[in-house]
Amino acid sequence: MEKIILTGDRPTGRLHLGHYVGSLRRRVELQNSGEFDKIFIMIADAQALTDNADNPEKVRQNIIQVALDYLSAGLDPSKVNICIQSLIPQLTELTFYYMNLVTVQRLQRNPTVKQEIKLRGFSETDDGSDNKAGTPVGFFCYPISQAADITAFKATTVPVGEDQEPMLEQCREIVRKFNSVYGPTLVEPDILLPDNAACMRLPGTDGKAKMSKSLGNCIYLSDSEEEVTRKVKGMFTDPGHLQVCDPGKVEGNPVFTYLDAFCKPGHFDKFGSCFVGKKSSFEFHSLDEVKAQYRAGGLGDMMIKNFLAAILNDTLEPMRQRRAELEKDLPAVWGILRKGTEEAVKVASATLADVRKSMRIDYFNDSELTGLK
Repeated sequence: MEKIILTGDRPTGRLHLGHYVGSLRRRVELQNSGEFDKIFIMIADAQALTDNADNPEKVRQNIIQVALDYLSAGLDPSKVNICIQSLIPQLTELTFYYMNLVTVQRLQRNPTVKQEIKLRGFSETDDGSDNKAGTPVGFFCYPISQAADITAFKATTVPVGEDQEPMLEQCREIVRKFNSVYGPTLVEPDILLPDNAACMRLPGTDGKAKMSKSLGNCIYLSDSEEEVTRKVKGMFTDPGHLQVCDPGKVEGNPVFTYLDAFCKPGHFDKFGSCFVGKKSSFEFHSLDEVKAQYRAGGLGDMMIKNFLAAILNDTLEPMRQRRAELEKDLPAVWGILRKGTEEAVKVASATLADVRKSMRIDYFNDSELTGLK
């Protein structure tokens, strides 16, 4: 069996550090590993419309932004197929068939769906007075649509953050149900979680549990050096660390969570000067040493934030440079999307033909039924 990856993002805005550490950085590693036969990276614009139906221009404009983020982060169109979801009509048909295999009650129990509904302010009832009062059916059926995306390409591996684990489990349930009813047709995928615990769910700069575009607590991959530095300096830390001499908490402190995700040994030689000041100076060789000093007291938040800002800007600078070059020829970027989408349509069409055959609804291919040759 071929080893195939399917993953992607909703084009509701530029991608941020949460996307990068949660999945995007890993995708680049996987494409370069040579372990996979095919990799499909989907810009999920149809799913983005499920809660942005009244603002399609937002989705439309962000398709190119997400594509630029992908390419600047290191995704190589010679190794991966970057495709646009809405231009693959087979996905819609698969979603419709899978709807008959999932109950409303099962969707209501999906913790990711429940969390996302709460995050967007949808209520369980709709009195007809507000378009946002109830949950759009398309958004509610998001796990089914995602299952169609995954199975259309017969993906064996789906690299995502831990918050998507319930969605993948629901996909596996749909695959098992389909295969038990219609015969072995679909491939049951495995999840691939980040290998760094800090990358499982990067918090927002405000200390909220999740970095989210809608909450305005993101650092974007395309942010300038000045923007990154400003956002880092304004980050939430330990509210009990009021004075430099106070002992500080590392656990639950977003600045240290970001350092866990991005800090490498070489950064101490490169940016160790961040810990040298007029009132106090330190020489650190590992992140564990920084944490120990912070817990003991005497290490100010601003020194740590300056260190983090230097690391993040060092990480993002190559992406900024690649993005600047890509922006000089946007038609070429759209050409990459067209080529990737055309390949995705071919693969999804073959899967849909298998599904229709298994469901015995490929009527005109059954000469015994129709008498046609």
